[in-house]
Amino acid sequence: MRTSSNRLPGNVFLLLLCMALCSVASKTKAQDSTAASGIEMSGFVDAYYSKNFAKPATRVNKLRNFDVAENQFNLSLAELVVQKKAGPVGFRFDLDFGSTNDLVQPGNASTLSVLQQGYLTAVLPVGEGLTVDAGKFVTHMGNEVIESKDNWNYSRSLLFAWAIPYYHTGIRLAYPVSSAFTAAVHVVNGWNSGTDNNDFKSLGCTLNYALTGSTGIIVNAMDGFENLTAIENGKRTVFDFIITHQLTESFSVVLNGDYGQAGTTSGLAIWKGAALYGRYLITPKYAVALRGEIFDDPQGYATGLGISKLDVKEITGTYEYKFADALLLRGELRYDFSNAPAFDKKASATTTGVGTESNQLTVLLAGVVIF
Repeated sequence: MRTSSNRLPGNVFLLLLCMALCSVASKTKAQDSTAASGIEMSGFVDAYYSKNFAKPATRVNKLRNFDVAENQFNLSLAELVVQKKAGPVGFRFDLDFGSTNDLVQPGNASTLSVLQQGYLTAVLPVGEGLTVDAGKFVTHMGNEVIESKDNWNYSRSLLFAWAIPYYHTGIRLAYPVSSAFTAAVHVVNGWNSGTDNNDFKSLGCTLNYALTGSTGIIVNAMDGFENLTAIENGKRTVFDFIITHQLTESFSVVLNGDYGQAGTTSGLAIWKGAALYGRYLITPKYAVALRGEIFDDPQGYATGLGISKLDVKEITGTYEYKFADALLLRGELRYDFSNAPAFDKKASATTTGVGTESNQLTVLLAGVVIF
């Protein structure tokens, strides 16, 4: 379960800061000394406008995690990446600014609040090379990532929002068992935290197998005592699987599924779901993507809504245009619907409009500048 936040602070200062960082990155990249050291710098600035046709009084797109701002222009994320590939040692730092980072790390007032990732890497001379990362890193789970430019759709799936964590702090070890199979083990403090909230560590694993040149299978797992909510009492376990298949040179599909459970003072809380993705590359500049999914939250625990036997579905269509490989433009239409009133509408004289609707329709325009 992820903690939801509707906090959308002003972004003028952050935008100016990110512009300055972009300028520094551009100048640094041009310097021979930086190139010689093997340090690489890159990043992007991501902004969007979303319109919810239900006109919710809360001005929030319910059950979303990053594209939550309704009828508003929003600086979603500005990111600067500084890294040195391991040879045999290296590092990576991802500095994030914007409303997305506020939602990923709500309430974090430390200097780590702007650090999405920050870890050291060493490739140890064990067999084919054992890669060890130590520090803070994004989760190994799920088909989607925090950076919208690396996903097929702009908005994130229900699975990404509610079934899995965002990041971890700890150690991960990865080893190429063969040219087609890689295994990884993670020992971390827990979910979405730099410090542990109990005396136990959580364990994770990844099994990544290239079945053929066009088909891949990834199995992820995470297990441990988390105590993320006041009523959580016991282990939290999540299984995540991803199947990718390249049907043609232009058409790809992905199936992602999740099953999670957590012990609580009221018994075992369960959540599960599946998402099917398809993407067709019309030309190197134009692409369309479609995602359909279902998320089952029987106790209303994962979403935090507390609605019994909650069943949410969504279908999303995305149109993409790339301009000069530096500007990514996306238009998106998304329809969310459920078996219970999980969404909001416009307030009236008789209702606040909160939690009164069983569906919501949104349209979104987004732009991402990549450098």
